[in-house]
Amino acid sequence: MNKPLRHVSLVLAVLLLFLFGSTTYFQVIKAEELNSNGRNARTIYNEFGRPRGPIVVDGVAVASSTKVNNRYGLKREYARGPLYAPVTGYNSVVYGFGGMERAVNEELSGKADSLFYDRLMTVLSGHDPQGAQVELTINAKAQEAAYDALGDQRGAAVAIDPDTGAVLAMVSTPSYDPNLLASHNSTKVQKAWKKLNSDPSKPLNNRAIAGNLYPPGSTFKLLVAATALDSGNYTPESEIPGPGSYQLPNSSTSLANHPNGDTSACGPNDVSSLQSALEQSCNTSFAMLGVQLGEDALEKKAAEYGFGEKMEIPLAVTPSSIASDMDDAQLAMSSIGQYEDKVTPLQMAMMAGSFANDGIVMEPQLIKSVRTGDLKEVKALTSHKKSQPLSAASAAQMRQMMEATVTDGTAKRAQIDGAEVGGKTGTAQWAKGKKPHSWFVGYAIKGDKKVAVAVVVEEGGYGSTVATPIARDLMKAVIEE
Repeated sequence: MNKPLRHVSLVLAVLLLFLFGSTTYFQVIKAEELNSNGRNARTIYNEFGRPRGPIVVDGVAVASSTKVNNRYGLKREYARGPLYAPVTGYNSVVYGFGGMERAVNEELSGKADSLFYDRLMTVLSGHDPQGAQVELTINAKAQEAAYDALGDQRGAAVAIDPDTGAVLAMVSTPSYDPNLLASHNSTKVQKAWKKLNSDPSKPLNNRAIAGNLYPPGSTFKLLVAATALDSGNYTPESEIPGPGSYQLPNSSTSLANHPNGDTSACGPNDVSSLQSALEQSCNTSFAMLGVQLGEDALEKKAAEYGFGEKMEIPLAVTPSSIASDMDDAQLAMSSIGQYEDKVTPLQMAMMAGSFANDGIVMEPQLIKSVRTGDLKEVKALTSHKKSQPLSAASAAQMRQMMEATVTDGTAKRAQIDGAEVGGKTGTAQWAKGKKPHSWFVGYAIKGDKKVAVAVVVEEGGYGSTVATPIARDLMKAVIEE
């Protein structure tokens, strides 16, 4: 009798061991994997039912959670959704997160390490956990001014504070309404997602920092001019060649002086000062100057500005780039912002900001502060120097030339009464038979207010007529507050 009992006891012990082992395996070892499984509906309900902190601009919530009477409990809502969508992104029960909703999810959901003490106090006090409030550096007036000025055109506009790196505006058009993706009706969300992704104008792309990057056109001449000045061999008054046309080295292609094919010379006897060449945006002058400076010098200066470098602000920024191993013909075209030059508007705004900040580039940032549910600040914007591509003296010379471009050159439409404005226009060829992209890159200073901007309008034509007025409206919104 004892033997059968021992067998039964052994079987029961083995079964208990298997039960204990399987429970431990699934609840401990596999817990994280199961929780992250997209098919785990309970995890989804828990995630979207957790009070999520708001995203705030100038004290107003542009993304917030409201209670709803369904299995999720809460729904994300976006005030003026299309205006802020390139920054806020979306929070979807079907497609997850995008934009700042993804980049600062740990803070918004309350899971960040910096919120540990707050979470602990919440649990001990018996209250429901709360996500943190994330306040952006965006200036509401500047954001709206850029969005309204771009209108129904495809393009982007960025404004930054040159002294701190704070991103004051980030607009990408056409935009989209993130409320359509935040719906709890899966069928409607899938329909909206499909429509947005099939739209040839790519509204989900943040053109200010990602998507298909742009040739900078003549705005790239700022980098060439900066490289020349910082070499110590040039000043704004230095004379450089400025013929009406320039046959590219070892090529049968001839470069006209202006994008409309105008072959008039840049100055008397085919010679121009560096400042005059920038004012008139002379292609031949800068193509020849780029070849004279050499690829290594231009690549080095571009790298100092952040070309080729990944950035997170905390949104991911696609690196800007120029080609390498170029022959002189390619180098000449690259020096006027063509060939394989590809940039983001943010990168060009950073360059403009350096001229207004004694040659220093500040790390761009989108977060002004992070606060707990009781508004206690756990993180605040701290300025960080990224690099100094130019000496203060060279930066002052760049301002001199850029201000002359606004007062006497191609960027006259950027003028703002009572303000110091410097800039450079660009008309960037990008595809045969297509209108060029329209650019403006520059800065404005009035009293203690500063702003650096970059604006691009796809197939907008001349930078002087299309992008420049948009940039002026954006700069005014910041410095005339």
